Amino acid sequence: MALDANGLSTGLRVLRQDDWDKWYDTLVRGFGGVPEAAEERKLWNSLTEFDRSLGVWDGDECVGTAGAFSFRLTVPGGASLPVAGVTMVSVAATHRRRGILTSMMRRQLDDVRSWGEPLAVLTASEPAIYGRFGYGNATFSLHAEIDTSRVRLSVPDGTDDVRVRYAAPAEVLDVCEAVYARLVPARPGMLERRPGWERLGVLDPESERDGASPLQCVLAERDGETVGYARYRVKPVWESTGADGKVVLEDSAALDPAADAALWRFLFGIDLTSTIVVRGRPVDDAWQYLVSDLRRCNPRLRDSLYVRPVEVGAALGARTYQAPVDVVFEVEDAFCPWNAGRWRLSGDAKGASCERTADAANLALSVRELGAAYLGGVSLASLGAAGRVRELRRGALAEASLGFGAGAVPWLPHGF
Repeated sequence: MALDANGLSTGLRVLRQDDWDKWYDTLVRGFGGVPEAAEERKLWNSLTEFDRSLGVWDGDECVGTAGAFSFRLTVPGGASLPVAGVTMVSVAATHRRRGILTSMMRRQLDDVRSWGEPLAVLTASEPAIYGRFGYGNATFSLHAEIDTSRVRLSVPDGTDDVRVRYAAPAEVLDVCEAVYARLVPARPGMLERRPGWERLGVLDPESERDGASPLQCVLAERDGETVGYARYRVKPVWESTGADGKVVLEDSAALDPAADAALWRFLFGIDLTSTIVVRGRPVDDAWQYLVSDLRRCNPRLRDSLYVRPVEVGAALGARTYQAPVDVVFEVEDAFCPWNAGRWRLSGDAKGASCERTADAANLALSVRELGAAYLGGVSLASLGAAGRVRELRRGALAEASLGFGAGAVPWLPHGF
């Protein structure tokens, strides 16, 4: 315990199970104070990793929260890397500007390093906050509202061989998870689902439906095998001119182009609807190349996953590079000074190493830009054009930017 400038006793400690309700109530209040459904609260209680969660206390009052889920994240090359999923961060409005957030971020990154996890990742409710702690925006998600009354699909060969059938979401959870698991190694940014996390996909509190139906599900099947699924809601809308309902897509996955197209054709054809609301999809989602008029789909991007190298050498050495790269980085990292200095990265499509060096630097950047470029969705060349990466050896930026690219656009499939 310590006294702050106002004479209040504050302390930062690992979360105890019997403090969870008070801790979680502080978090809920920080995000507006609207209580969650009992089943949602119960799920988050079961997913909380108490030994990886922190609380700041002023006497008996919880005034700060932060957690770090233990995830495995796909990185370029297909490796699955242990990462800390930073989550549930809040500071009570009564305790602003006292260094509480900084103290939690400091303790958390020290802990992540001690756990041997080379990356920390998060999704930001307020993106302006986390850059000062070294987090860079590494992935984006696609949102759209597709006018299915005016947009048509052109589907690939084999689509008619895929059967689409209704299924109760909770009853087919295992087969849907099997489809998801097969896709994880193929795309950077995807998370392996630890036991319990699959329930997030079928959580269906009425308070979250916004007037739409309970969660619905269809499976795509070929020769008796499940090759895809879609979870969605239907929001009925009636105008004086007739039905104008919306299909709200919650989640979709498919193992091949024909299965994916069959699911989209089904969604386009749901009776009494004229719009599909799409949220949080991959930037390169295939439906964009099946539609007759992308402009009437109103596509737009939003920042998604933020990445923070906790151990620069281990992080850069854990992924592969689509073109040979041999470059020395001068890394700035005031918050985690063990990363600061020069690192030589040598790698190609087979593997990489990243070690300390005294050689002259070729590129200079902060750990934030390194995190943004890490998954291959943000190019080092673009960051260089913005003045965020400085080229110290001619040609080094183009070389590194090409190497850091990834075949599939990185994508975070769900929040945490």
